[in-house]
Amino acid sequence: MKKIVGRLAGALLALVLTSGFAAAQSKVTIAIGGGSCLCYLPTVLARQLGEYEKAGLAVELVDLKGGSDALKAVLGGSADVVSGYFDHCVNLAAKKQELVSFVVYDRYPGLVLVVSPSHNKEINSIKDLAGKKVGVSAPGSSTDFFLKYLLKKNGLDPTSASVIGVGLGATAVAAMQQGQIDAAVMLDPSVTVLQGSYPDLKILSDTRTQKDTLDVFGGEYPGGSLYTTAAWIKSHEKEVQALTTAIVNTLTWIHSHSPEEIMAKMPEEIVGKNKELYLAALKNTIPMYSLNGKMDPKGADAVLAVFSEGSPEVAKANIDVTKTYTNKYVDQVKKTTGSSTK
Repeated sequence: MKKIVGRLAGALLALVLTSGFAAAQSKVTIAIGGGSCLCYLPTVLARQLGEYEKAGLAVELVDLKGGSDALKAVLGGSADVVSGYFDHCVNLAAKKQELVSFVVYDRYPGLVLVVSPSHNKEINSIKDLAGKKVGVSAPGSSTDFFLKYLLKKNGLDPTSASVIGVGLGATAVAAMQQGQIDAAVMLDPSVTVLQGSYPDLKILSDTRTQKDTLDVFGGEYPGGSLYTTAAWIKSHEKEVQALTTAIVNTLTWIHSHSPEEIMAKMPEEIVGKNKELYLAALKNTIPMYSLNGKMDPKGADAVLAVFSEGSPEVAKANIDVTKTYTNKYVDQVKKTTGSSTK
């Protein structure tokens, strides 16, 4: 009898402990617009470092083809938060949908407009893209927005090029190598991977550095961030704060470790077989990552200005861009947080 009681007590204790652990871990699903892309590295690295768990979260990362697909996941209710480009918050504000970015991890967008190696001779400028097939991660994604902005900036109709969704990773590289498309808007490590095979790869526009970003947009232009609906933030402030803390800690870790140490933490399936090219791309990308997770108000203004120029709908909407982001949760993260992350 004593043995039975003991077993029951043990089972009950185990159940209580398990229930307590489950209660302590808030579940959050994050939809990523292409997990293999270095622009989204902080979101994946935070999981690898255990930062979500330390913040009291059980986070599921859902890897999707592009930013527009990740956005649809949140709007459709199959995900809670998007790890994607801030410009979607501005674009959707014109449609009266309240999306708010609460922590920024990319200071620059890192978007690169590249010519397919087999079409080098016929395409020498952005104006040559009229009537051509141009790959983007997915129609309606930030890569698509970037293409339309460049076309209009160069005196072309934003719809003059045929847009084809090719993803961001190996599928985009394959589409370029096989000549399925004439050009593509890509991100690292894919750009560096292509350059490894084609040293004379032609780049028409680049936003991987501060200088290049200023040349293209006339100001700094925030890229990747965590964002979601204003309603979800209001009802899940604890989870939003925890996600922010995890990302800020991860950014601190990134800027205090070597590219080699960062690569060693990333999943093998993301790094791929050619570690040298991944490392080279990572070294180029690290300056792109935010130092503190805060949104630069001037950067948000630049995003609104770009969209106002390329989209009549945004231009007419009288958007208050300050409602598309908040620095409240970043400001609440202690400055010393993350310094002890191993």
